[in-house]
Amino acid sequence: MRHRKAKEWEKKLKSVFDEIDVALEAAYGDRFDLHPSRSHKGTTSNPEMDGLFNVGASYSAGFGSRFGPGYVVDIRFSTLRKVPNQLKDELRDRVQVMLIEKLPHAFPGKELHVDREHNHLRIHGDLSLD
Repeated sequence: MRHRKAKEWEKKLKSVFDEIDVALEAAYGDRFDLHPSRSHKGTTSNPEMDGLFNVGASYSAGFGSRFGPGYVVDIRFSTLRKVPNQLKDELRDRVQVMLIEKLPHAFPGKELHVDREHNHLRIHGDLSLD
């Protein structure tokens, strides 16, 4: 069973990712055909379940990371077409900028950082639940 405060923290984080998902859909959503089994954007109650993008994060204990514990950001494309690496890099950079802008509003008083590590982003810093 997960702690209530951890659930609240991750709910706030999900709302940040939902906002980012909407922004990416508006800017890039028409660049690729959707996977045949994927719903069109805005047709489900959860932005991660429809449209071209699913942006989210998973907690990592940070073993082997120079940043330690944090959340590894995952940007997924729901298409059968190959997504060029240049576009993946562009989107990762754009998501990083949006996270740096949005996290202080979602988590006031927390010192959170968003850094690139290998081919992904990591949210790290003050992950305390208070």
